[in-house]
Amino acid sequence: MTTDLIPDELSVPWRSRTVQAVLSSTLLAPFSVTLISPGLPVYRRAFDVTDAEASLLLSAVLIPGVVLSPVAGLLADRLGRRRVLVASLLAWSVAGAAVTLRPSFWSVVALRLAQGAALAGIIVTTISLIGDSFEGVRRNAVLGVNAAVLSAGSAVYPLVGGALVVVAWNAPFALYLLGLPVALFAARVLDDPPPERRTRSLAYLRRVVTALSAKDAAVLYGSALVIELLLFGAMFTGLPFLLAGTYGLSPLRIGLVVTVSEVASMVTATQNGRLAARFSDERIIAAGFVVAAAGLVGAWVAPTPLFLTAAMVGFGGGWGLTLPSIDAGVSDLVPAQFRAGALSFRGSATFLGRALGPLLFAGIGLRTGYRPLFLFGGVGAFAFGALLLGATR
Repeated sequence: MTTDLIPDELSVPWRSRTVQAVLSSTLLAPFSVTLISPGLPVYRRAFDVTDAEASLLLSAVLIPGVVLSPVAGLLADRLGRRRVLVASLLAWSVAGAAVTLRPSFWSVVALRLAQGAALAGIIVTTISLIGDSFEGVRRNAVLGVNAAVLSAGSAVYPLVGGALVVVAWNAPFALYLLGLPVALFAARVLDDPPPERRTRSLAYLRRVVTALSAKDAAVLYGSALVIELLLFGAMFTGLPFLLAGTYGLSPLRIGLVVTVSEVASMVTATQNGRLAARFSDERIIAAGFVVAAAGLVGAWVAPTPLFLTAAMVGFGGGWGLTLPSIDAGVSDLVPAQFRAGALSFRGSATFLGRALGPLLFAGIGLRTGYRPLFLFGGVGAFAFGALLLGATR
């Protein structure tokens, strides 16, 4: 695929149909979690389940990606980005909307697992399309906007989900039908290059591993796992239960707290191209962990919901710093023909962190309370950031 040309290395080519299709697909991805997260206390009551069981509604959509992201990367390189993205969008939309039929709790979990399999294809192909089309600082700039769009959706959807779940517990799931027109748009505008013939077997994934630098891969994939574990454990699981249990906040007000944090993510992510012109991806990632750590520790000591919201702004800013630089770093690790495979391993690390976060924070939080987990998470994030600085130096 040829590289899109843009006049300013830090601008974003909005007129590119590829970018439009990628950003439209990325905008849907947060539906999988942030639309549902504020309603966790409601789902717990509706299905008469425990906190840990309710958190399965988040983890179930994330677990398949741990295993299936490499498969999605292989298929994206073999069959083409367009086919995999369109099929994934269709499956994601249908499985999500099926929950509106009010199935049992475990049937909902099964549908969320099916959604998770499709979500792996969406995430791997969208990032691969950006990696195919841009290089260097331009790639960082577009990845930054892609992460900002992800944060924008994550900022708005908690409010929407929090409002709809008050009407009916299954009402938010009707919005998954929005994936259908996006799939049709992607099918119409994307144009795949000839597929790489060497991707006909799983031996391709072994070649991807061989092409990776062990040290760089450990830094980047480890960063993806840890930051997503903290995001989905602290913000999307621990925070709603803490705000509902300690302060009695409604799902709509919980969604507002999450929204403020995601706005901070969106703002910092858009600056990634400018930062990448001065600093390495690894140093930006390390700085992001330090900022996120400060936010988590601040949430631990926050005496009121207002102070807690301010602290989570710091955490959101740290996440917005790390994600685009992780994707840019992974895109540079291997030759173009192995890019989707390398990004698929990043997807596995991401999904593993996302799946473990809700389970760990909900399971441990039942025994210790949710507030101490923010302290533990902050200390861990700071230690990881310091470790990254040492490793990259």
